[in-house]
Amino acid sequence: MEYTIQKLGNLAGVSTRTLRYYDEIGLLKPARTSSSGYRIYGQREVDLLQQILFYRELGLSLEDIRSIVTDPGFDGARALREHRNQLLDKRKQLDALIANVEKTMASQEGRITMSDREKFEGFKRQMIEENEQKYGREIREKYGEDTVEKSNRKLMNMTEEEYEKVTQLANEVNATLAEAFKTGDPAGELAQKAADLHKQWLTFYWSEYSKDAHAGVAQMYVDDERFKAYYDKDQPGTAEFLRDAVHIYTGMKS
Repeated sequence: MEYTIQKLGNLAGVSTRTLRYYDEIGLLKPARTSSSGYRIYGQREVDLLQQILFYRELGLSLEDIRSIVTDPGFDGARALREHRNQLLDKRKQLDALIANVEKTMASQEGRITMSDREKFEGFKRQMIEENEQKYGREIREKYGEDTVEKSNRKLMNMTEEEYEKVTQLANEVNATLAEAFKTGDPAGELAQKAADLHKQWLTFYWSEYSKDAHAGVAQMYVDDERFKAYYDKDQPGTAEFLRDAVHIYTGMKS
C-alpha cells in the first residue's frame, strides 16, 4: 500500500513538516514522487518510519538514527529485538521507581520503616539503567563485563552522603570546566582543578582508578558524539578541552 505524505503523517501521528524534514536530511526519503509532485511512501518507508520513531522514543538523536538506519548492515529484525529489550529495561526502571515511591508513601504514613539506602535505591537503579541504555555496549566492549558490573555494584551500595557528594562533584566539574574553558589553557590551574574534580567524580563509580583509564574516558568524550554533545552543549570545544586537560593531568600529554 502507498501513502501520500499527509496520509502517512496521519497514520504515524507525526506532522507533514517532520516528514519533509526527514526527507531533507536523508533520514526518510519517499519511494517516489508522483507526476503532481507529491511524495509517495511505500511499505519499506512505513517500516523505516516505525524504526525511526522507536529510536526517537529511546532518546537517540536524529544524527545517530540516520547513522544506524543508513548503515548497509542494518538489520530491521534485529533492531526490533533490541528495541524490545530496551523497552523492557525501561519498564523495569519505571517499576523500580514506582515501587520506591509506594514504599516512601507507606513510610510517611507510618505503615513501614524505610532505610535511607532504600530511599535512594530507585534513583540509583534508574541511573544504572539509563547508562546501560545509552552507553552499555560501548563501555562493556571497552572495559569489560567485570569492570562495569563492579561499577554498578559500587553505585548501588552508595550511602546517602556519598550520593549527595557525587552529585555535588558533578556540578563542580561542570562549573569549573566552564570557567577553565574561558582561559583557553588546558594546562592552567583552573583546567587542572577540573581534571582533578573529574578524577574524584570517577572514583565514586570505579572500583579502582588508573591514569590510563582516566585518559581513555576523556578521549571517549571526544570520539563518541553523544558524550561530545553533552559537554559541548553550552560551549563547542569543551569536550576537547577537557580531554586535553585530563591528558595533561594524567601525564599522557606534556
